[in-house]
Amino acid sequence: MAGNIRQSGEHRGLAEINVTPLVDVILVLLIIFMVSAPMMQSGIDVNLPETTTGAALEEQRVIVTLTADRKIYINKDIIHPKLFAEKMAKLATMKKEVFLKADKTLPYGEVIRLIGRLKKAGIENVALVTLPVEEEENGQDWR
Repeated sequence: MAGNIRQSGEHRGLAEINVTPLVDVILVLLIIFMVSAPMMQSGIDVNLPETTTGAALEEQRVIVTLTADRKIYINKDIIHPKLFAEKMAKLATMKKEVFLKADKTLPYGEVIRLIGRLKKAGIENVALVTLPVEEEENGQDWR
């Protein structure tokens, strides 16, 4: 018989797996992630206080922002103080989590006053948004 035909019926499997398509797909996903990651945290810029713990924000979130000049935003929309309670009452019925971003230069009383207004509107749980504290190599806070 011919030299290429096996008489014993053995089948030899493919010993190599081509990883080139896998690497191509991974590189494309990496590029997509790198392009889209900076756009994920957009909003009103304020100087946030720092904390040693952090929490991930969910997709269905409401962010209330209090700027240094005491303007109030709900997500990216500026809200007139007279309409704030009405807007928050609507959000309270939706049972969405409310995250409060307040500028760190604001007096403590201003932030507490805003939390009180949120509670009065029916928002029971308010999470404060902070930045992580930078630590030195010995584990101590930089301050």
